Amino acid sequence: MSIFSQKLGIDLGTINTRIYLPGKEIVLDEPSVVAITEHSHEVLAIGLDAHEMLGKTVDGLIAHRPMRGGVIADYRMTSIMVAHFMKKVLGFWSLFKPEVMVSVPASVSSTERRAVIEAILKAGAKKVHTVREPIAAAIGAGIPVNEPMGHMVVDIGGGTTDVAVISLGSIQSCLSVKCAGSNIDHAIALYLKKTHNLAIGDRTAEKIKIKIGSAIPVDESLELVVKGRDYISGLPRSIKLNTNEIVTAIDGELRQVIDTIKIVLQDTLPELASDIIDTGIVLTGGGSQLRNLPELVRRRTGVRCVLAEDPSLAVIRGIGTALNHLEQYNRALISKPF
Repeated sequence: MSIFSQKLGIDLGTINTRIYLPGKEIVLDEPSVVAITEHSHEVLAIGLDAHEMLGKTVDGLIAHRPMRGGVIADYRMTSIMVAHFMKKVLGFWSLFKPEVMVSVPASVSSTERRAVIEAILKAGAKKVHTVREPIAAAIGAGIPVNEPMGHMVVDIGGGTTDVAVISLGSIQSCLSVKCAGSNIDHAIALYLKKTHNLAIGDRTAEKIKIKIGSAIPVDESLELVVKGRDYISGLPRSIKLNTNEIVTAIDGELRQVIDTIKIVLQDTLPELASDIIDTGIVLTGGGSQLRNLPELVRRRTGVRCVLAEDPSLAVIRGIGTALNHLEQYNRALISKPF
């Protein structure tokens, strides 16, 4: 492929943005964060540099995420962020506008989809294809989506969980819920506030989830010393947390995810439901890496559940595959290129 007709795949996530470049695979994986001045809105840092400022900014400086719940919350900042990442990946060749494929949530509205397309075009793309995240995740997980066989994918990202049944290259039934990795982090922070009078930031909550979190109670509980600020005295304090406390803290969020899976299963055609019994439920997305989550899904639904290989990269890998084989995956696209 000529560099003058370059293609890019973009997984524009609430937590991370990833870019796929044909021939070079995944060339960028950075936080979807922009740091700006409060009054003039001048951009000071983007991506990794801006992420370091989260929760640590001083007066007059804001570090925030322009994507929320899988869709654009700040159009201008999203466009600036994407343009920065595209230039970082392409360098001089960014002058030749690339053809871009970008993922969107399964239940995205036409207005939300159009906002994503326009933001990517403004960032410097000449043409934009959109693909639903569960389809991209399924392709990236190695699922033969074009076959006449039912497959269920549960993609748990940072801001959205997409549950979809896929067959013959398209989504047969799906449901999105704005309950995912970020909500689990917030639930942990809220638990520490209510139970231990300890204030922690989102990054600390995420660290707790990764190091000792679990979807079900465990016999051998892991422990972690957590540092924060005491709500009563206002002074720094540390406590010791264990895994089973985190299970309690995040039960409500996981219940929403399980309920969404059950609703989609109930709405699935009988023949496809029969297939899912055989093929099982596949978990993708960064949020699916919570310990023992496949076991929780199996217990609550009665259907075998497996975690995809490198689940956090499933969507961007699927985008890359679809981008390289547009004709083969044409039915997966939810719009004509703009």
